[in-house]
Amino acid sequence: MKKSVALAMTAAGFAAATAHAQSSVTLYGIVDNGIAYQNNAAPSVGATSGGHAAWKMSTGVWAGSRFGLKGAEDLGGGTKAIFQLEAGVNTANGQSTIPNGGIFTRQAWVGLTNATYGTLTAGRQYTAYYTLLSPYSPTTWLTGYFGAHPGDIDSLDTSYRTNNSVVYMSPSYYGFTVGGSYAFGGVPGSVNQGSTWSAAVQYLNGPAGIAVGFQRINNSTPGGGVWGANSTAQNGLDTSGNGAQPALSAINNGYKTARAQQRVAVTAGYQFSPAWDVSASYSNVQYIPGANSAFTNTAIFNTAGAVLHWKATSAWDFAAGYSYTRATEANGISSSAKYHQVTLSQYYTLSKRTGLYAVEAYQHATGNTLNAGQITSATASIGDGFGTSPSASQNMVGVGVGLIHRF
Repeated sequence: MKKSVALAMTAAGFAAATAHAQSSVTLYGIVDNGIAYQNNAAPSVGATSGGHAAWKMSTGVWAGSRFGLKGAEDLGGGTKAIFQLEAGVNTANGQSTIPNGGIFTRQAWVGLTNATYGTLTAGRQYTAYYTLLSPYSPTTWLTGYFGAHPGDIDSLDTSYRTNNSVVYMSPSYYGFTVGGSYAFGGVPGSVNQGSTWSAAVQYLNGPAGIAVGFQRINNSTPGGGVWGANSTAQNGLDTSGNGAQPALSAINNGYKTARAQQRVAVTAGYQFSPAWDVSASYSNVQYIPGANSAFTNTAIFNTAGAVLHWKATSAWDFAAGYSYTRATEANGISSSAKYHQVTLSQYYTLSKRTGLYAVEAYQHATGNTLNAGQITSATASIGDGFGTSPSASQNMVGVGVGLIHRF
């Protein structure tokens, strides 16, 4: 497992019956590199030919490459001070996964936790919506790169974190855990602009579980404008404010000028046996226009999906998933965009820390969508790993193999 560096602190003068305060810091990380194939990548800007097959080194397919520090200090009375600093690393070139975005762009927070009262944290972190829905996310065994719902439109992968946020998670009461989060927009004269808030509840009962969550993201530009226009946003991740588009892709590119986005999602799962489990999810995503938006009607995407996981042996895991995404007919579109996606994965355990994996996915898109305010044919974009290189057509095949090591 992870290497831990224990720092013991003894408080002099305490009575013999008093527990000594202790603190610990853990260094951890993941290195994940592989090779990815895409059959029909969109041509570069200015090119006149169609798409072509593309081979490239892929990083962070099974789990995002990273290193981090996390720790806790016992404050007494059942309360601990906790923190986490986590940096994303592109292990193909050694750069940060968010260029020019600093170091600890995955997570950077500090807080307090108590078994009776819950956990309160502040900093850059995941929303309550993601945290409580994620145990049954399609990305658990299919990876976000290939298996997230098209373009990760419902933010069920780890592609969206909020700066300047406060998150509360309750203890578990009779299987129920509730959470809420609020990220400050920091816009002078307005509490709402640029803010993000979410709430979720999760219920676990033996082999079964279910979670429901809501998340709203408000644009920092009044009336709508390009998300993240005044931030150092990279691939949909915002490193300076909360206004970047989560997981921007060919699926939702036409709605990046929305005044606000909101998501409602339900995830659930059941463990049939030690070898078999299934998970399912449904989401409703809305892009709400404003006076400055490049579209006039609320655009709604509904997605449903399921994943079947089989632990065949102590070394082999297999999974298969399907998702269907459909946009509503709005903004002059009479034949709305639809996306069918099938994903398969295989994982071989070499040791407790090291594994080999392979992932395959196919997506078929039909109908029309918006692009730069114009109605165009919907194009395929598998998962959230191809946001900057979608298909040149309505069909797309992706394959990836790699090696992952945890420390």
